[in-house]
Amino acid sequence: MAQEFVNAKIQPGKVVVFIKPSCPYCRKTQEILSQLPFKQGLLEFVDITATSHTSEIQDYLKQLTGARTVPRVFIGKDCIGGCTDLEVMQQNGELLVRLKQIGALQ
Repeated sequence: MAQEFVNAKIQPGKVVVFIKPSCPYCRKTQEILSQLPFKQGLLEFVDITATSHTSEIQDYLKQLTGARTVPRVFIGKDCIGGCTDLEVMQQNGELLVRLKQIGALQ
């Protein structure tokens, strides 16, 4: 279940962030990404606590990305990491480059 759920969300050309609403790092990640001009439908925040499989989803994210923590940020099929990784990419300009490469921005 968890593997199918996660794999169905991760798509080329899309940014998907697995979150828990109570997590301050997740909120910061949402804040950063929500300020960017994404094309309609190409940015998705997935609340893993909205399912009864939260723990299994985190286990699969660990298997997939090496970390069980949220947020887990995927740009296309690539996991870039969490909030700190996103902030570094934003500061050095790499974030906008990657988002333009996958065609996610207006």
